[in-house]
Formats: sequence, C-alpha cells, structure tokens
Amino acid sequence: MTVNDIIVLRLHNQQLAGTKFTQPPEIVGHFGAMQAQDYAMAKWAVGIRLGATESDIEHAINTGDIVRTHVLRPTWHLVAAADVRWMLQLSAKRIRTSFAAMGRKLGLDTGIYNRCNTIIEKVVAGRHLTRGEIMKVLEKKKILTNELRSVFIMMNAELDGIVCNGTMRGKQFTYALLEEKIPAAKPITRQEALAALAKRYFTSHGPASLHDFAWWSGLSVADAKAGIAYVAEKLDSITIEGCTYWFKDTRIDNKVKPKGTYLLPAFDEFMVSYKDRSISLDPALVKDAITNNGIFRPIIVVEGKVVGLWKRLIKNDSVIIEPQYFYPVKKAQLRAIHEAAKKYGDYTGKKIVFV
Repeated sequence: MTVNDIIVLRLHNQQLAGTKFTQPPEIVGHFGAMQAQDYAMAKWAVGIRLGATESDIEHAINTGDIVRTHVLRPTWHLVAAADVRWMLQLSAKRIRTSFAAMGRKLGLDTGIYNRCNTIIEKVVAGRHLTRGEIMKVLEKKKILTNELRSVFIMMNAELDGIVCNGTMRGKQFTYALLEEKIPAAKPITRQEALAALAKRYFTSHGPASLHDFAWWSGLSVADAKAGIAYVAEKLDSITIEGCTYWFKDTRIDNKVKPKGTYLLPAFDEFMVSYKDRSISLDPALVKDAITNNGIFRPIIVVEGKVVGLWKRLIKNDSVIIEPQYFYPVKKAQLRAIHEAAKKYGDYTGKKIVFV
C-alpha cells in the first residue's frame, strides 16, 4: 500500500467519492460522530457527502434523528440517535476529567452540578429552552451563571444524559430533555462500546493509525488499543515505515488515482479526525489551515490534497465564495473547483459567486 492508496481509501470510506447512503442519519451513523461546534459547517459536512439540502439536515437534527451534543473529545459532535447513549456512557467520565480543573476554578463542584441538573430537568420538561432562558431560572435559584459557568453547567447536563439539542428557534439553539427526544436504548458493556467505536472509526476513516483513533475518540491509548484488539479480525491492516494503518477493505483497485474536488467545511472529518494529517496536508501549511488555537478552516481538496482555503459570505439569494490557493491552480483544476462550489449552491439553494 502506498500513500496514494491511503488517500483513495479515505476518500471512499469518508463517503466523499460517492456513497450508498440516502439519509442524513445514515451518514452520521457511518462516522460514529462528526465534529460540530461550527453548526453551519457541520451541516455542510453531511450535505456534501449526501447531496442533501441544508433544510433536510436541519430537519433530521430538529426531529432527533441526529443529536448535537458534547461527546468524545470535549466539543460538539453530531451523533445518530441510536448511538448517543452508549457513546456518552463511554466518553463522559473522560470528558469530565478534562474540564474538572477549570470547573473548580469557577467554583463548580459535584453538588452544584447535581443541583443544576435537578432544576434543568424540571424546567426543560416538555419544552425546548435556550441556554439564556435556562440560566435565568438558575439565577432565580441563587446559582451564579456568569463567566464560563453556564457553558460547563450545560455541558455537564449533556454528559449526564439530562439534555441534548432541542429544535432550532430561528437562529437560536435550544435544549430538550434527552429522554423525551431520544428513545431509551439497551445499555451495552464497556468492551462492546470500545469495539463498536473502533469498528465505526476505522470503517469510516481508515486507513488510520492507533494514535489517529486515540486522538479522534478522546480515549486513552490503552483503551484505543483495546478497542482495536476487539475488532482486529474484522479489519484489514498494513504497516508502512513502522506505522500500522487499520481500515475496512473496500476493494478499491490499487491503480485508481485519488479523484474529486471538494470544498470541505471547517472541522471536516477528512482533516480533523487524524492526529497525523501529513498525507493530505503539507506540514508547511498546517499553520495556514489550522490556527494556533485549534480552529480548522474550510479547505479546498483536489485529488485528496489540500490546495487552499475558502470563505463564504451569504447575501440574500447568493453565496460569495472567496478562495485562497496555496499553489498555482491550473485551468482544469479551477473549473473543477467552480463545479464543486455549485454543490454548495444546490445545498443552500443560492447562487454561487466567486471573487
């Protein structure tokens, strides 16, 4: 296997080079989880793979077929409804540990979190409320919600399985009770959860390494290694220059070249889900594509390689696209980039204008 083969397999496994799926929850379920702190870009991450519209994806989120919550690493992710409970059970403790010190600095402890959960569970029952509305209730109960306290209070409530995203209220996010929005599911063991997450990751993101998986999942290296061991017989692997890559063999002809041109969103799984991104991103360009504080910018990908960035500005019935190229772009590539941008136009229902 060569680097070229890895790129080809990733494009296919990431559902960029065609997909058999037809519904937004199927794409999200295939990945296990898709990073989603940038809500608009997270929806496009599903849309570009499916050919669905933005309203299709938002409908799936509003109805609970897809859940937006904090899971895996301490950030927002999209998760299929069927997966959210076992995934929270697997990752919640480790996420809490990651923000425990900051919580203590803010004067938050288990007692306060539990009190907040009790109040939140009562006030949100049968309703979809914004964070601000929930915080007003907590303030009336003499609980401080200033600084970052509101962020950690709500994140803890998500990790405890009390709330998840509610229906969008215009451009405002709301919270709903998880038990009201997502049907109860049969619990699974920790071993089953580790195995399920490993299989899901390497099927959708492979070829990838142990350390890629540990980074993406937020698991310890020991737990990530155990997850691989549980499903190793169901995966393929290859060792290149001392690094073992795990993947699901999709029977791609090894003579196939990486194909396709994509305007990928910020934080797309094609880039964010690997600890080592050098296969698709020139290490010299990392600071251009990823800021020092970990913001993954929208990228232009040609034949599996990042060739530039793109910005969008929505104005009435049009979307203005501003590309920034890292390399000289040939006419054929430029035409392909413009064609790729039309997909974003179809997704938003707006006309694309390049500047």
